[in-house]
Amino acid sequence: MRLILMTGKGGVGKTSMAAATGLRCAELGYKTLVLSTDPAHSLADSFDMDLGHDPKEVCGNLWAAELDALQELEQNWGTVKRYITEVLQARGLDGVQAEELAILPGMDEIFGLVRVFRHHQEGHYDVLVIDSAPTGTALRLLSVPEVAGWYMRRLYKPLEKVAMYLRPLVEPIFRPLAGFSLPDKQMMDLPYEFYEKIDSLGRILTDHTVTSVRLVTNPEKMVIKESMRAYAYLGLYGISVDLVISNRIIPAEVNDPYFHYWKENQKIYRQEIIDNFSPLPVKEVPLYSREICGLTALEKLKELLYGDDDPSKVYYSVKPFDIRQTKEGFELELHVPGIPKEQIQLSKNADELNIRIGNHRRNMVLPQVLATLKTNGAEMDAERIIIRFIEDVDNRSEK
Repeated sequence: MRLILMTGKGGVGKTSMAAATGLRCAELGYKTLVLSTDPAHSLADSFDMDLGHDPKEVCGNLWAAELDALQELEQNWGTVKRYITEVLQARGLDGVQAEELAILPGMDEIFGLVRVFRHHQEGHYDVLVIDSAPTGTALRLLSVPEVAGWYMRRLYKPLEKVAMYLRPLVEPIFRPLAGFSLPDKQMMDLPYEFYEKIDSLGRILTDHTVTSVRLVTNPEKMVIKESMRAYAYLGLYGISVDLVISNRIIPAEVNDPYFHYWKENQKIYRQEIIDNFSPLPVKEVPLYSREICGLTALEKLKELLYGDDDPSKVYYSVKPFDIRQTKEGFELELHVPGIPKEQIQLSKNADELNIRIGNHRRNMVLPQVLATLKTNGAEMDAERIIIRFIEDVDNRSEK
């Protein structure tokens, strides 16, 4: 299955681009599903038809759906939710409050990932186009496999072992006092099994032959800046961006003086998009004279966006990191486009490299060849940061 994620700042037109991409893939004979994971769904408006949680056929080879986070929660997290509700009710909360608080913050984003993983495993479709949430939420969504892995390795599994050891000893005393039972092994295993699905999807998301993100932007300063940050953060998590779509270009035939300032500004920003995202390909889409709603309008957009192209192809692929041996040790090269060196913070703890850019952080588990070494500085080279690793002489002498 080919996985294409459309994201961008809110209001740039990513839903229309996702719908048009799905329409073109279906036209080429691919069984295609367009899935909206944005909590504020607008995919049904784009296709001008009612959509629900389950895929609904739009036309030949094309289906669409809007994720219902609560339904996904019940299917995947129902047992855990009921246990958390029981605990909260025992602590004095009423039924409604307990039900609401049992749904942990960010779970709707995680269930979006689980839904994507399920479709990938089932293999019913050739292409899955994701109409993602705006960039901030989408980045949190795509970083979940990486972040969840850290918590599971460092906290959950050790605590689970301790809990299972103590449960037979503590339960006879605990139950009468607390009003609820300690979780049994089956209950404790469920979150880890859930994590394993997300972890498997993490490997799919970082496979550049399978998954690509397409950034939808507008020729405006603030939108371009956010798109550039998103590009860098996606590189940090090893997720490939293969195309930039520059939307709402004022057509040349518009000569009304009212649009003169906008057209002159767009000339500058259109070139900025090309320069800043090079060597990524950029597709430009003109501003429509009316809203894009329904299959007729999407057919026109599909032609403008792809022409004779196959949207399922990988437009551009770059290796997110590389390891090279040197005379002194090794170098780890990471692709972080458009980020000044002073905004990048690095630290190493055992076999993990902590990389922080702004409020985004990645705990990268190092391969064995680097895990026993210590860092020896870093430098920027164009759009890549090169981190040097050398042998830890102090540790060696202690041994």
